[in-house]
This record gives sequence, structure tokens and C-alpha cells, in this order.
Amino acid sequence: MTEITIQTPDDWHLHFRDGDMLQETVPATARCFNRAIVMPNLVPPVTNATMVNEYRDRILAARPEGSAFEPLMVLYLTNDTSKQDIIDAKAAGTIAAKLYPAGATTNSDAAVKALDALFPIFEEMEKQGMLLLIHGEVTDNHIDIFDREKEFIDRNLSRIVAAFPTLKIVFEHITTKDAVEFVLAAGDNVAATITPQHLLLNRNDLLVGGVRPHNYCLPVLKRNIHQQALREVVATGNKKFFLGTDSAPHEKDKKESACGCAGCYSAWSALELYTQVFDELDALDKLEGFASHHGADFYGLPRNEGSVTLVKEDWTIPESIELPNGHDIVPFFGGQTCSWKIKS
Repeated sequence: MTEITIQTPDDWHLHFRDGDMLQETVPATARCFNRAIVMPNLVPPVTNATMVNEYRDRILAARPEGSAFEPLMVLYLTNDTSKQDIIDAKAAGTIAAKLYPAGATTNSDAAVKALDALFPIFEEMEKQGMLLLIHGEVTDNHIDIFDREKEFIDRNLSRIVAAFPTLKIVFEHITTKDAVEFVLAAGDNVAATITPQHLLLNRNDLLVGGVRPHNYCLPVLKRNIHQQALREVVATGNKKFFLGTDSAPHEKDKKESACGCAGCYSAWSALELYTQVFDELDALDKLEGFASHHGADFYGLPRNEGSVTLVKEDWTIPESIELPNGHDIVPFFGGQTCSWKIKS
């Protein structure tokens, strides 16, 4: 197959950041995705309905002229989040709330330190029909970074799922065979997103031949047996798994520094790279479900109208992109060849 047309897709997990960065990130996503779940880990984080509305307005102002792109807003949970915050956020059109364990990733220091204290909040979310999105890692210093997802499943996620059987939960950017098996065994209220980097890469691509900072993300890339488990499950077309890029921009000097900021900025190539993966797996017939159907169905939203056509044609992903502030950002797979391209 050298050409494929799919119903217009959505991105069910990404980071736009804020300020001038929106002039780069919003158009990059709006070029092929109709909607996107927007992460709320700004500085300060988006913790109430007023902040949700203000952030939505800033994103909409950055849309390309004539674009119908729709940001789907998310509330940032803290141990100070109240039931009223959930009610107000829902009334403001917020579709989900995000659980970050404190310190798990970029701008998560203000997040949840005492998980059990949030159970009444989860109960209110269940009542309001608001989805719970989870960054599923523990942050204990003594737990190996490659084991933190499995430990979160065993210690926390299994309890949350058991306690709230009708709460819709998205286990975001899963990275392990353990996560695949957990989602498959859970009820229909549990689903997962998978990123392009975790389908394309494993920890060798981060560490062999020198540290490659632009492949550094959190959750960190895992060993190849986990990468293979992710690839195998998307090739089945299972409805519990859908597209979430976790596109996460950082300026080049912040990635190539002692900070080593976590995140892969994939917005300009993600759909093409997902298509490449599904082609490699001889599963192009499953791409539309993964990219365009499963996420909308799980969120209870209508599938998009319109379509996107991709052709099998080699092109080189740019080595860098200049941001509005004059700094550069290195896109995911920058300088490398992608074998599928969106048709003009």
C-alpha cells in the first residue's frame, strides 16, 4: 500500500506550553489533528475553572486562521483540589483531570503527594462524568526508574480502578508490557495512550553510543521487550489503545544541558511516524481505529468529519525549528528520514 486515507484524527495527550511557544505548537498540531487533550502542567499549573478558561482562550488565539481545531481542557490535580473545583471545572467544559505524582515529570512539583486523600475527588469526578488521566509512575528515590510504572500499577492504579468501577481512566503514555497486560485485563472504563517514541525506540536509543537528550522523555524509554509489547498490541487494533503523542517541546539548550528536560517534540511528524510504525507491523488497516476512532469513542465524543491522506514517500524531518523567541527546538527524529508523508 502506498497511500492511505483515514478519518481526521485527534491527539489524546500533548503539551502546548504557554506564551510565545503557542505560536509554534498550536499550528503544528492543528495541521492534521482536529482535537487534542491539552496537559495542564504550566507554571503555575491549571488548577481551577478560571485558569482553564484563560488557557483555552490563549490556545484559541494561536490557532491558524480558518482552523477549526479544538483544545480539550484538563484540570491539574493537587492535594488542595476540592470537590467544588471539579464541579466548576466540569461546568466550564473541562473534560478530564490529570493525576501527576509529585516530581514525576516536567512542572509536576505542585502535584499529588498523598494519593489516598484524593479518593473523595475521584468520587466526585465519577459523579460528574469527568475522566481521570494518569501519569502512572511512583517517584520514590529507591525505586529504579525503569520499574516505576510497574510499581505504580501494583501499588496505586489497581486500587483506584477497583474503588471506582465506573470512573473512566486513561493510563497515559504507557511504556511497559506490564501496563499493556493491566489495561487488557481491566474493565471497559480503562484505556491507554501510546506515544510514537515508545513505539519506535527503546532504551538503547537513549543510551548506546552516548546519551541522546532529544530521545529523553518521561516515562523513560524501556527495554526492547516492552517496546515489542506496545507494538504488538497496537497491531491487534484493540479499542482500549489510542493515539496520544505526548508531544512536549523544550528549547534545544534546555534539552542539551545539565537539566536534560524530559520530552519529545513530535507534533510536526507524529502522525507520519505512527503510520510508518503501522506499516512496519503490516497493520495499516488498524491505523484509523488507533488514530481516529478509539479515543473519541472512549471519551464519549463524536468521531471527526473529514479525512487525512498519507502517501508512502520519504522525507527528512527538519533538524531544528526556530521558535518565536529566536531559540531553536529539535523535533523528534530531527534530521532523520520518515517513510510516510501527509499529502498536500
